[in-house]
Amino acid sequence: MASPVTNEAWVTLATNDSYAVGALVLGYSLRRANTNRQLAVIITPDVTQGMREQLNSVYDHISAVDVLDSNDDAHLALLKRPELGITFTKIHCWRLTQYVKCVFLDADTLVLLNCDELFERDELSAAADIGWPDCFNSGVFVYKPSNETFNSILNFALENGSFDGGDQGLLNMYFHDWATKDIRRHLPFTYNMTSNATYTYQPAYHLFGRNVRIVHFIGSLKPWMQGYNSLTHKVELREGTTHAVEHLQAWWDIFIADVQHRLQPSYAGLAGQLALMVVAEDVHIAADERARQLAWESGHIDYMGQDAFENIQRKLDQVINQHSKS
Repeated sequence: MASPVTNEAWVTLATNDSYAVGALVLGYSLRRANTNRQLAVIITPDVTQGMREQLNSVYDHISAVDVLDSNDDAHLALLKRPELGITFTKIHCWRLTQYVKCVFLDADTLVLLNCDELFERDELSAAADIGWPDCFNSGVFVYKPSNETFNSILNFALENGSFDGGDQGLLNMYFHDWATKDIRRHLPFTYNMTSNATYTYQPAYHLFGRNVRIVHFIGSLKPWMQGYNSLTHKVELREGTTHAVEHLQAWWDIFIADVQHRLQPSYAGLAGQLALMVVAEDVHIAADERARQLAWESGHIDYMGQDAFENIQRKLDQVINQHSKS
């Protein structure tokens, strides 16, 4: 594994305990992908103290933001544009000036494979939004922290608002030349693949699916809102869910292996309910095997570990012996 890089970071946002569950799974997915960058999470007052402690177990840096704080510049802006509350929280990511470059990931994303190469990209690099490809999707983007940029975006928001009422509209208006200025700032779709694309673009997914680095669970039904069968260790889709089962299963495998046993019933919302689940122990093995399979299929083979030649030979011998006995 490469040496740690401490002046660059993956950044996400958790506005309550439910989204903090998503942030925890995202954080562990980054750790499983062997990133050598820092992990940072921005939280709001609705994230409970207990959940903050859990976030601290996987994230290197926690930044508490309160846009209702009268001493905060965003508070004054919020008085004029109250509809942009969460948006003003998200753009605080530009205030993480202890880092020279960051990649922002929404808490409803999941990293399947190492993608530290994103830090080689310039601000503002992002993938096209499938709804309107001349706009970028703000669930994954590369940026350079700067108080000057933060204040500039804040003032821009005051004057212009957001065409969709959220951060994506605001950021596309601010970085208005993204579509035409520099193709190098257009990330491949594999770095921000909406999970329902496996159905709507099935031929393309069949060809390029193994290269997907980051999955984005857009829409109102998030992974942590799905059902889960603790006997079969399989995710059970809620009515109206359009996400691919395999991606939801990958999310739940990490949740069960790394997160669920850390939750407490006292946590707010769904996080407290998820803490009450009773799960068999062998799902930890399933999550590890799923991660290894994805790495193998993408060409990242653990030649010195489980995928070493002697282990492969041993498995082949076992299969041959079983076949000869039958």
